[in-house]
Amino acid sequence: MGKTVQLRTYTVRAGLLDAWVERWQEEIVPLRLELGFEIGGAWVDRASNQFLWLISYEGPESFAERNALYWASPARKAMNLDPDDYLLGTEERTVEERY
Repeated sequence: MGKTVQLRTYTVRAGLLDAWVERWQEEIVPLRLELGFEIGGAWVDRASNQFLWLISYEGPESFAERNALYWASPARKAMNLDPDDYLLGTEERTVEERY
């Protein structure tokens, strides 16, 4: 399969932006990397209370299949992390790298 890249934009509940970023860095990123994903960067837009990040996967499975593996993993379940506790909305865009 080819490389799939997603730009993800999360609108975070008021007052929880820093808490979300901390959990993302400490819990989500290590598991994503362990499962073969790459993180291309992450940004905070405090004016909009948004968190933006790039995630990609290139491997034998499709991005969707690998993402399903992430969500079904015992390590993900052990996080006891419900995104709805932090996020008001999410937007995922599959993008093509040009530079």
